[in-house]
Amino acid sequence: MLRQSWTALRALLVFTVVLGLGYPLAVTVIGQVAFPTQANGSLERIDGRVVGSALLGQSFTDADGEPLREWFQSRPSAAGAGYDGGASSGSNLGPNNPDLVFAIEERRLAIAEFEGVDPALVPADAVTTSASGLDPHISPEYALLQVPRVAEARGIDEGDVRELVESMIQERDLGYLGEPTVNVLQLNIALAETD
Repeated sequence: MLRQSWTALRALLVFTVVLGLGYPLAVTVIGQVAFPTQANGSLERIDGRVVGSALLGQSFTDADGEPLREWFQSRPSAAGAGYDGGASSGSNLGPNNPDLVFAIEERRLAIAEFEGVDPALVPADAVTTSASGLDPHISPEYALLQVPRVAEARGIDEGDVRELVESMIQERDLGYLGEPTVNVLQLNIALAETD
């Protein structure tokens, strides 16, 4: 019995060192060498200061929660008070739920007024939340809808802003997976760098 216990204890120690220390250390080193940006959270910086992650959406609003006219706006978030990583989830409301239908129509009218367009022109992703509530992307249609407002608020040529948006469109993965998207944080960083 003592011999078996000693063998089990040695096996436990070896596996603890190999799998509990060695493997995580090896994976960390490989990640830092081969994929340093991704391993560190895909952080985005302006002048060396971290302003967010390319993987997580965020709001571009003032202290009262009102959208800022000079920035491109993200899609709505159902995660906590908005883009709360600790409360990631969708609303779980079905497509016929009266609360969801009301919220979508309310958002559609608010965005149409904010952008100065007909409510019928507001794309679906502008008024619906993503499944996680943290999606950092919007459709190219929603980004292009915002171009006139952003250009006017910044006092820059609308064509230049449109060109910037078009340069930031991320095409489908492998040419056929998903839909084209625009990362709002990366777009706003590029916009800030044009000033």
